Amino acid sequence: MWSNLPFDVLAEIYSVLAPDSFACAKSACRKWHESAKYLTPTDARHKNPPWFIALPSRDRGLFCYAYKPIDKIWDMLPLDFIPKQFLPISAIDGLILLRLTSSTSLKLAICNPFTRQFKVLRGLNVTRTHPAVGVELKSKSDFKIHVAGGMSDGPRGGASYEPTVEMYDSICDKWEIIGSVPIEFAVRLTVWTPNESVCSNGVLYWMTSARAYSVMGFEMGTNYWKELSVPMADRLEFAALVPRNGKLTLIGGKCGGNACIWELGDADRWFMIEMVEFYLGMRFLGGKGCWSSTKCVGSNGNDSLERNSREEGQMGMVLD
Repeated sequence: MWSNLPFDVLAEIYSVLAPDSFACAKSACRKWHESAKYLTPTDARHKNPPWFIALPSRDRGLFCYAYKPIDKIWDMLPLDFIPKQFLPISAIDGLILLRLTSSTSLKLAICNPFTRQFKVLRGLNVTRTHPAVGVELKSKSDFKIHVAGGMSDGPRGGASYEPTVEMYDSICDKWEIIGSVPIEFAVRLTVWTPNESVCSNGVLYWMTSARAYSVMGFEMGTNYWKELSVPMADRLEFAALVPRNGKLTLIGGKCGGNACIWELGDADRWFMIEMVEFYLGMRFLGGKGCWSSTKCVGSNGNDSLERNSREEGQMGMVLD
């Protein structure tokens, strides 16, 4: 009887399941496994709060931690199905985007930590090293990966900055060169941009890692590149971009314990929406007033700061 449930009933069941329960349901029988590929409703993510996945930063090992918001507990998920030479660089809804570390040129893969599925993506049209990588997400099965800049082989030998943008379409399962990158942007994307990116209102954003900080933006609909200034750019010791309530948000800290939160408004202008209290900042920093070892993660309104210290271990702060 259970294996013959109508598709609409299965869809409703899948829509209320947490990720771990959904993975178990898929393994119940062949029909449930196959139907899960097509029947998961697009609004399923709104019926359950998102999980937080944390991976060790220094020694990835063969595991990750998953926080279950309903039960308010952490679970450890083994990742022994992933080859050791792959490291995570971004999240794609419930999937993890990984890159191959044993190769100088960019090679990507995706995995599902709950269903233990792993897939190496097709090679890029242009072989490149150290490009910027960004993700545009519509659903777990419909996403696009953008790769911009990087170093490639020059026409006369040697290496040169690559002035093109490639896009991977998960529906078509192929890469396509979709536009160009101004050479000055290609240099900064290659040298000063980490892998973290934020997609907001049709624009992919990257934060440069060099002081003074700045933000590089790529409008995906028009293939237009732009650069945004950062508030207090020359005074910030750390700066990070996160999505927050549908808007691009900048979180930065300066020497002395102060940290601020800005939101990008009309005409690409930043507006300060919150400031971390001085005593909370100093407590988080262990009284040292230095933000240089701080990292930030965020997911639509739930933002957290993390700091590693040899003396105190790992410290955290939640920004509501």
